[in-house]
Amino acid sequence: MKIEHVALYVNDLEKARDFFIKYFGGKSNDGYHNKTKDFRSYFISFDDGSRLEIMTKPNLADTAKEVNRTGFIHLAFSVGSKEKVDELTARLKNDGYEVLSGPRTTGDGYYESCILGIENNQIEITV
Repeated sequence: MKIEHVALYVNDLEKARDFFIKYFGGKSNDGYHNKTKDFRSYFISFDDGSRLEIMTKPNLADTAKEVNRTGFIHLAFSVGSKEKVDELTARLKNDGYEVLSGPRTTGDGYYESCILGIENNQIEITV
């Protein structure tokens, strides 16, 4: 068994799509639009076969995304090496995204950083 995909509602669908393509090498489908509900989505596919569905529709509740809360907290991307973690973290920081932690080796042995990505969703970058 495997997780087929993870879904994320966003306010700016095109900006979110561009974010995952630009920084994480995702490839997007052509998108879907349900005109009756004004629902739109893209599936972003990554090299290992994992997929992220990004979606939007009118009147989404855009509540604060506290780091210390219950529920899904972050998406984690493995980039292959410590050097790539450092490079991508620096690139995101230079492009104006907040670095929450790292790059560092955690107590459980992961080399990672965490950034506040598109629409304040936490993204973990790891080896």
